[in-house]
Amino acid sequence: MTQGGVDDVIKDMPSICGNEDKIKEVTSRTEDKLYMQYSHLAIDQVQSAFGIALHMHQPTIPASSEDLAAADLISNLQFMMEHQDMGDNHNAPVFLWCYSRMSDFVRELRESGKDPRAMLDYSGNLLWGLQQMGEHGVIDDLKKITCDETYHGNIEWLGTMWSHAVVSSTPIPDIKLHIRAWQEHFASVFGLEALRRVKGFSPPEMHLPIHPDVCHAYVKALNECGYEWLMVQEHTIENANGSAFERPYVPHRLVAKNSLGDVAETTVLVKTKGSDTKLVGQMQPYYEAQTRDREAYDGKDVVPYVLQIADGENGGVMMNEFPDAYKKVFHEVGRQGVVAMNGSEYLEYMKTSGLDRRALSAVQPISQHKIWEAIDGDDPSAADRAIENIREKDPAFNLDMASWTNDKNWVEGYGEVLDPIRQLSATFHQRFDDTHVDQNDPVYKEALLYLLLSQTSCFRYWGSGLWTDYAKEICRRGMKCLGQL
Repeated sequence: MTQGGVDDVIKDMPSICGNEDKIKEVTSRTEDKLYMQYSHLAIDQVQSAFGIALHMHQPTIPASSEDLAAADLISNLQFMMEHQDMGDNHNAPVFLWCYSRMSDFVRELRESGKDPRAMLDYSGNLLWGLQQMGEHGVIDDLKKITCDETYHGNIEWLGTMWSHAVVSSTPIPDIKLHIRAWQEHFASVFGLEALRRVKGFSPPEMHLPIHPDVCHAYVKALNECGYEWLMVQEHTIENANGSAFERPYVPHRLVAKNSLGDVAETTVLVKTKGSDTKLVGQMQPYYEAQTRDREAYDGKDVVPYVLQIADGENGGVMMNEFPDAYKKVFHEVGRQGVVAMNGSEYLEYMKTSGLDRRALSAVQPISQHKIWEAIDGDDPSAADRAIENIREKDPAFNLDMASWTNDKNWVEGYGEVLDPIRQLSATFHQRFDDTHVDQNDPVYKEALLYLLLSQTSCFRYWGSGLWTDYAKEICRRGMKCLGQL
């Protein structure tokens, strides 16, 4: 057991279910100053703020492509470490260092009298992979800045989907399973007290679902799991009236309405620009924040917030330039003027400055105004009918590309893998959708693991071929576990 936590990894299984009551009790708490109590900013003298988040992920794959059915499931990082002669796999040791190095940077800066900030987003796949590999040193380093109260003001963890699943291509009943699985797994590693402080959510691929029913289910699940804010990409949202979004440096209120007219809302912080690791690798948010000044918002004089997220390990800039750039910035940054804040810390300061969530301007996923204009009723299929009518007039209308950039489609062309995923999901829920289901049932746990793993975005990101074969093999194992093969 992790002190104050939940069940550790059982044999080869990650801790992804079975402790929902404990998780719900911890995550349902609403606390006003989780981060401000550790912050010493002179907020009245702050001109602007910036924040950076580091996204870390490695998928789980069969260990060998020669006999997929017999291969163990391992982390792709382990495969890279064992095959460093292939492609870019020689970077594997550097990647491993990247997963723990923030602990060194933050502690070093604190010892120098500085006050660094960083948000961390690690997929469940990655945490499990590190455990499978026996890389306890990496996890112990992360625990130092996660569990020690000394660093509670410096590091904020963000929740995510356990296996880095893109929401719009995830069956709706599985969305909450991913969100809860990550919370359970995180608590098993770092403890319930650490989970209590996880209030922001980082979506895989920065994806925001456009379909009203999917977006509503997503936001509703985030609310039910205790999340208070969501990070979104600038070009994935529009104003509630359909006009172009133009104010990325202040918080907004995402309004998610479904076909029946039910509404779920959450606060959003906006990541600007597209996908470019150089933005974080060279600490661009700090320099952009120097060009910003306080803004008038709801009659208040508020601090603008420049936010960026990038892969924390991927690419030459992140591997090589980021360490020195990060340290340089935090040797310059003080507690007034241009300052660093993590997301929850920023929102807490805005609240104490009088900015009420209900007064935040409303936004919705990009292109939803077209759907609402075409809606002809309030029934479960209203949005689907509207979308079908729009596509008859505009075949290019697309619901699947609101992520890092608009050139990535997570659905089109992947029927060969999405069909098995949907079949596995349907079979899983036919068997286990019961209020009295025992989540500690070994069959439930194993089937849930396959279900989550099959939906990893990497199995589509890299195109058809070996990676989609991985997903189909994981689906096959899931169906076998459920007695269907």
